[in-house]
Order: sequence, then C-alpha cells, then structure tokens
Amino acid sequence: MVEEGGHLHQDGLGEPDHLERLWTPHRMAYIRGESKPEDDSEEACPFCRIPANPDDEAGLVVHRGRSAYVVLNLYPYNSGHLLVCPFRHVADYTDLTDEETLEVASLTKSAMRTIRSVSGAQGFNLGINQGPVAGAGIAAHLHQHVVPRWSGDANFMPVIGRTKPLPQLLTETRRLLAEAWPV
Repeated sequence: MVEEGGHLHQDGLGEPDHLERLWTPHRMAYIRGESKPEDDSEEACPFCRIPANPDDEAGLVVHRGRSAYVVLNLYPYNSGHLLVCPFRHVADYTDLTDEETLEVASLTKSAMRTIRSVSGAQGFNLGINQGPVAGAGIAAHLHQHVVPRWSGDANFMPVIGRTKPLPQLLTETRRLLAEAWPV
C-alpha cells in the first residue's frame, strides 16, 4: 500500500482517483448469475426451494401465509427489501388465483406496515417485474418487491460506484421484521 495525497492505494494497481470504495462482494454472485436457476422448473426454482426448508431463519423467511410467503431479498436494494411470493410456481400475475392475488396484496400491506414500525421507512417502491425483458431476475416464479425508502437514501453510490451500501446484516433485518410481524 502506498499513500498519496492522504489516500491509500495498492501500488501498481491503477491510479488513485480520490474516491473511497465500499466493497460489496456478495453482489458478485448475483452479477455472475451464480444463484440463478439453470431452467424454469420448480425443482430449480429458489422461490420454491426456500419455503420447503423448515428453518425460516436460514431461508430468510419473515412470514408464511396460506398461499404466499414473505422473504428478504438476498441481493437487496435497501435494508429491509422484501419479496412477497406465492408458494405455487407461477410466472404471470394474470395466472394467480383470486386467493393468491388477495394474499400477495395483503402481505404487501403488512410488509409495508412492519418495515415502517421497525425502521421508520418514509416511502416504498413496490413492483413486479414480468419477464426477463422487464428486469425479472427469476422470471419463472412471480415475486412482488417491497423496497423501503428514506429521504436521501439514493446517492452517488449506485450510479458511480455500481454498489449500494447496506447498513444492516440480512440476519439482523430478518430477525427484526419477523419479530415485529403481526400475528
């Protein structure tokens, strides 16, 4: 390491640009597609495998309903980023049953209330990406994103640094949300 102008950098590994770096190496698994299923089958689908595991803490499951469940996003945009997923392996919103549609909506409302009570979120981004061209990373299994937002949470990091600093471990976020979830 060499210090230049008050900044440390590795000698011979590029020119210092006076920017601090926050490394989020866990994102590389997502970028490389390492956790992405090889096909669209239920057997390969992580959203089918997660609720099959009885250990909700290990699977980051926050709440289980009758036809849908709530899980932390393994690659969150913000701390508390939840996914509401039907248990059934279904890709398209129009193919949900009326019961599944109602429960996804109800769990989304509960997710927002719970996140607000735990972290004081000031707003939310809600959305379902339908199909790969719409940004669905796992298009074969529908999932509703519930992304908490706070004033000033979007800064230069995602644009310049291509990373998002998260102030809380997933296991801690899961514990707080699961404990606060209404029964």
